[in-house]
Amino acid sequence: MTGAPIIQVRNLEVCYGETVQAVRGISLAVPAGAFVALIGANGAGKTTLLRSLSGLVALQRGRVTAGHVLFDGADIAGRSPSMLTTGGIGQVLEGRRCFLPMTVEENLRVATFAQGLSRRRTRDAIDGAYVLFPRLAERRRTPAALLSGGEQQMLAVARALVGSPRLLLLDEPTMGLAPQTAEEIIAGVARLNRDQGVAVILAEQNAGLALVHADTAHVIENGAIRLSGTGAELAGHGELWAAYLGLPDAPSPMPYHHELDL
Repeated sequence: MTGAPIIQVRNLEVCYGETVQAVRGISLAVPAGAFVALIGANGAGKTTLLRSLSGLVALQRGRVTAGHVLFDGADIAGRSPSMLTTGGIGQVLEGRRCFLPMTVEENLRVATFAQGLSRRRTRDAIDGAYVLFPRLAERRRTPAALLSGGEQQMLAVARALVGSPRLLLLDEPTMGLAPQTAEEIIAGVARLNRDQGVAVILAEQNAGLALVHADTAHVIENGAIRLSGTGAELAGHGELWAAYLGLPDAPSPMPYHHELDL
């Protein structure tokens, strides 16, 4: 994937409090329409990096201490999460965070209301969510509390899409899900990327699944990028599996096996 970057990170450093450095000098660029995977163990810094891009890191008492984040060439440091959402960045946070008493469709309508969409755009956004995840259409009148974990995650992704973001950030969307459901969710995101050109940054511990779809991938360890390459290159990189993910060797065959749930 080539082209002008939709977002650039330059020598970014992020701290919590006065002493805990969670991101250490990370630089990367994401071309418009690209699918980028961030892989690494829990606590490696993936979530902090995503929150720095979406403006949410300050809500966790974090702060950017050095570097820049450029979206469409403009420095977005200090902009509120709501401004960044309106400007084209959508994020799916770890943990789903659906409104449990509300139905699937009510959850989607709340998201469209927050975006200030017209009645027609609201209907189009909801219909688009049902096309991307047909299971949600079947469950549209079901309270989110009665959905499976996978269906709740589909709903969380769909809510992030109602504002038609040009960049979608996903934080561990397959955590705790059965392999088939995890594949279904990531495949849906990959279709969105391929068919609509939405750039994706996916933070995942499940390296085997993430690398299948990634144009580019970065291995993060202790807040820094240790390895980078195409998804195919890193899928066969022995050092990745042995040193950074604690596995004896790259899995074979790809794309995905249950034993890769990390």
